[in-house]
Amino acid sequence: MSASPLEIRDLCVDLGKRPVLQGLSLCLTPGSFTAVLGPNGAGKSTLLRAAAGILPARAGTITRSRLAYLPQNGGIAWPMPVRDIVALGRTHFGGLRSLLSPADEAVIDEVLEACSLTELADRPATELSGGELSRVLLARTLAVKAPLLLLDEPVAALDPARQIGTMDLLTRETRQGNAVVAVLHDLTLALRYATRIVVMDGGRIVADDTPEAILDLQVLDRVFNIRIDLARTSDGRQLAGFGHG
Repeated sequence: MSASPLEIRDLCVDLGKRPVLQGLSLCLTPGSFTAVLGPNGAGKSTLLRAAAGILPARAGTITRSRLAYLPQNGGIAWPMPVRDIVALGRTHFGGLRSLLSPADEAVIDEVLEACSLTELADRPATELSGGELSRVLLARTLAVKAPLLLLDEPVAALDPARQIGTMDLLTRETRQGNAVVAVLHDLTLALRYATRIVVMDGGRIVADDTPEAILDLQVLDRVFNIRIDLARTSDGRQLAGFGHG
């Protein structure tokens, strides 16, 4: 096993007969926060699904540590209580829900609180709003306590305050030594929170660097065909606005 929580070499993935990922390589370090950016159809979700072992590779290799994966647009079809859904992140350790240990129950309590779900613990999932359900699915992912988190648009359904809270929560995960890979569409959040930016276009990685270097290279301007105006503040990076390229 590589010391890297995720190492991808020369990965090629097809969907049907259509090549989607072409010769893609990526190597993560523990404690990193990698934001995957790119236009629609760039291959971002396919990359995460392949990294999670859900999609087969036509060519290349993937070496990974134990992981937790949050898919895009996840849902729950049954009226299960929120706590039971989050507990699914622990059942692979203890089997049936009734067999979970006190340590497992403590982890469930921890992630419910971290995701501001304690008061919703007994509510059926089918009675939740879209944003609440998104937080429940994130909590289930965090409950796995995996060293590698693969998250596909984890803040897409959240209001601005919850988006910031979620990004802060993921940053805390990296401070514990876990590696986070998140597909994001909010460039402001990506540039402010990520330690590394991977930009995809046409099934390839076209840039892979720190947020500062990515901005200096103006690669986002070219890929998204926009103009990015950046204001640097005393507390870090902040996007001031966007315009047509």
